[in-house]
Amino acid sequence: MKKQIAVLPGDGIGPEIVQEAVKVLDAVAVKFGHEFTYTYADMGAVAIDKTGQPLPEATLKASLESDAVLFGAIGDPKYDNDPTAKVRPEQGLLAIRKALGLFTNIRPVKTFDALLHQSPLKEERVKGTDFVMYRELTGGIYFGEKTLSEDQNTASDLCEYTRAEIERIAHLAFVAARKRRNILTLIDKANVLESSRLWRRVVTELHQAEYSDVELRFLFVDNAAMQMILAPSQFDVILTSNLFGDIISDEGSVIGGSIGLLPSASVGATHALFEPIHGSFPQGAGKGIANPIAMILSAAMMLTHFDMDKEANAITNAVDLALAQGVCTPEVFPEGSYTTSDVGDFIAKNIA
Repeated sequence: MKKQIAVLPGDGIGPEIVQEAVKVLDAVAVKFGHEFTYTYADMGAVAIDKTGQPLPEATLKASLESDAVLFGAIGDPKYDNDPTAKVRPEQGLLAIRKALGLFTNIRPVKTFDALLHQSPLKEERVKGTDFVMYRELTGGIYFGEKTLSEDQNTASDLCEYTRAEIERIAHLAFVAARKRRNILTLIDKANVLESSRLWRRVVTELHQAEYSDVELRFLFVDNAAMQMILAPSQFDVILTSNLFGDIISDEGSVIGGSIGLLPSASVGATHALFEPIHGSFPQGAGKGIANPIAMILSAAMMLTHFDMDKEANAITNAVDLALAQGVCTPEVFPEGSYTTSDVGDFIAKNIA
């Protein structure tokens, strides 16, 4: 099978971890007889430095013409520390999500037995945690109308959702639940917010009409934040809006003991983008200490998106072996001496 992949290394450690993901994909291509071709393009701070825009037209064109987008990381201190900057790297990520119609962010959260001791929670609480979060990505308060009064003392952000926006992500979440443990939890704030009441009503109607075989649960977001700490293994598939998903998914990301192990996908009707959930870690760039596993697992999610399940499993099995044998960067195993490239080599060789 032939696939065209747009590769956007981005900022900070992005180029280093993307290089390892491509290395692993090349091993998969050889092993399973596929042909992956890559188009490299800039996005984020590196793109601003070159063109003045966080998402250049050429990058968007390459992304639209590819079967999927593989993205590294975004962000640079010179913009993070300048609140007056009019053009910011993160605007590129928001723009590409909107342009590609990527309305769903998918984040799996899974604990690895070899790393349970690194979790900030007790091992007995986190053992067996394996859930996936479906976060709405192109609507809600982040994209609503924003106002600032003339005296700059009053501001507002509109949180707005339509039935269609809720239904399209709910369908994906229900289907995912059917393939897992058949439980879907909607996280909202329906006791206070009208937009949340719409979410609850639409999801309930969809459940009754098409997915009554799936167990549907509801949690207010404040309670969900507590339950994520008290008993994370209770969750199977989580469905929620943009703002709540942004917060809850970051909370869930630390359960396994390392944010460097968690991949994500952003999907729409015709396009998809795959990226690790961690940041650009600029202070670690160029030092060979960046953990590439989340990026590599993001590539595995891309293969699943291509219906290449055996190939994706080959990657995840090789990652499991690497962690079991302690082959990872110092961020995960401080006593080790493996570099970013070493980890990619180990995983690629075990696939081959």
